[in-house]
Amino acid sequence: MQEISSVRYLSQRVAGLKPSGIRKFFDIAATMKDVISLGIGEPDFTTPKPILEAGIRSLQAGETHYTSNSGKLEVRQAVADNLKKLYGVAYDPAGEIILTVGVSEALYLTFTAILDPGDEVIIPTPCFVSYQAEVILAGGVPVEIPSRMEDNFQLDPQQVRKAITPRTKAIFVGYPSNPTGAVAEREVMMEVARIAIEHDLLIVSDEIYERLVYDFEHVCVPALGEEIKKRTVLLGGLSKAYAMTGWRIGYACGPADIIKGLVRIHQYTIMSAPTTAQDAALEALANGEKYVQEMVAEYDRRRRLIVGGLNKLGLATFEPRGAFYAFPQIKASGMDDETFAEKLLKEEHVAVVPGNAFGAGGEGFVRCSYATAYEKIEEALQRMERFMERHG
Repeated sequence: MQEISSVRYLSQRVAGLKPSGIRKFFDIAATMKDVISLGIGEPDFTTPKPILEAGIRSLQAGETHYTSNSGKLEVRQAVADNLKKLYGVAYDPAGEIILTVGVSEALYLTFTAILDPGDEVIIPTPCFVSYQAEVILAGGVPVEIPSRMEDNFQLDPQQVRKAITPRTKAIFVGYPSNPTGAVAEREVMMEVARIAIEHDLLIVSDEIYERLVYDFEHVCVPALGEEIKKRTVLLGGLSKAYAMTGWRIGYACGPADIIKGLVRIHQYTIMSAPTTAQDAALEALANGEKYVQEMVAEYDRRRRLIVGGLNKLGLATFEPRGAFYAFPQIKASGMDDETFAEKLLKEEHVAVVPGNAFGAGGEGFVRCSYATAYEKIEEALQRMERFMERHG
């Protein structure tokens, strides 16, 4: 009887996807005791109580059915009101906003909707691991350009110009940045926007960390001007700012024709975002600001601890201006980032993520999340000090 290999039935684009470099270290750490993880990219806070209670009330009221494909109109209205209040950018909730299963789905829908086979998307690295993969899954081609610590990990407009070809469809930006903590500078983004207009390109802007900024301004890309807004798909969500990762609520905002394309895919693949989570999101957007500010203040306290501690160890660290990641350069250890992360986990039971997991631009760095308790960060720094005494 002929033996069947299921591998040969996978599509080339799926078979060719690289496993997440983040997940590898989580899996190893899960088999060990006494590990302090600086690798997790989600808040360590529980969703604030009033938001939890709104979800419970929704269930108790029997809100257990599908909603509109685009999501409840009142929740889309709340998203629109929030963006208008914070950044002065106006969206019509009826046709320019869709609620999604986290920003991950919004990202998938966007690239699937806009890309034809072979279309290129310019992506600065280091960046979150999903970006290139989502482009590939949509049949597109990710074109990576590096950003550098010396330039505050800003997208280089000249590199963008050089990367444009007749197949370029979009420029992707993701600020505040995972993994670097960089925040977009207004002048740089204005120049990138001018390039997009000049070459008739779309901009896809992932702004999931937009509320987590520290003494810096978040630059909301579609708020830079009406011409820019007309060619921008804005991705956002509630996971990070409201500690709602498990609720899976994101959104995409953009021109009505493009959002209509996202809805078309969404209705055949997902139907609608979770109803209970939508009701909790409504409470978060209406009354959650106090909790956002409290969490940001605590992240800022941890940020100052970890950045100061890493620099003291000789691991040159860019000051993160947003999100909850530090991205130290590990040149002083004499190791590459993969070896550094493996040895640190094995010898001192501290989990970090090697920078190469975030693209070629991350080589020579590691990502350390400070979305963990202050005391654990203190202990992790002590362990890393012992590690650097042996290897520095």
